[in-house]
Amino acid sequence: MTTDTNATTRFDSDAELVRSAQQGDSDAFASLFHSHKARIYSVCLRMTNNAAEAEDLTQDAFLQVFRKLATFRGDSALSTWLYRIAVNTVLMHFRKKVLRQISLDEPYNQDAKVVRREYGSRDDRLTGSVDRIALARAIKDLPDGYRTIFLLHEVEGYEHQEIAELLDCSVGNSKSQLHKAKLRIRELLGRARQAEEAGHASRPARQRSRRTEDRWEREQAMPMGRLALSANQQFTATGA
Repeated sequence: MTTDTNATTRFDSDAELVRSAQQGDSDAFASLFHSHKARIYSVCLRMTNNAAEAEDLTQDAFLQVFRKLATFRGDSALSTWLYRIAVNTVLMHFRKKVLRQISLDEPYNQDAKVVRREYGSRDDRLTGSVDRIALARAIKDLPDGYRTIFLLHEVEGYEHQEIAELLDCSVGNSKSQLHKAKLRIRELLGRARQAEEAGHASRPARQRSRRTEDRWEREQAMPMGRLALSANQQFTATGA
């Protein structure tokens, strides 16, 4: 604890702290961490409402700070830069959590009830899965600003006032971005449904075409089979 205090007192300002840390001074980075970790933890806790997650995300955020510190040019206050990294770290955590909930990569469960696909007719039992997959893709395809506010409001349950404080924007901007995000998702889901319905409509035609080809192949094979049988009978009779 004494070492932390001594490290902190070596630097008179954030600017000096950053310059030293950028030059590889480990004490400077330790001082930066101890000076700002409480605020970063507070941001993570406010966004997750989970102390354990907030602790982990604080560590993740400072790992990003360590990796990106060389890019900090002082165009904004260090505290603002750190705040942005913390928010982005939590938002990335939210996105991964959402994708895990509807991922196609879940391990196979041997005990799970098998849903058998009924070809030739629309299988409504699979509609929910298709919709979830389409929704995940639609969210992923949103512009960053739309996606961030959509996840915060619709997935994590934040009010627009809270989002405005978290993202340093106006309440009106938050509402506008959410509205545009929903319109965009509705458009993307509509396209996905149209594509799925078009594929469903074309399936019977493909099946009919395949059945016609199979029947033609059988009809062509029958004379050849009879010819082979006749030749075999003639060979047997001659040999006898």
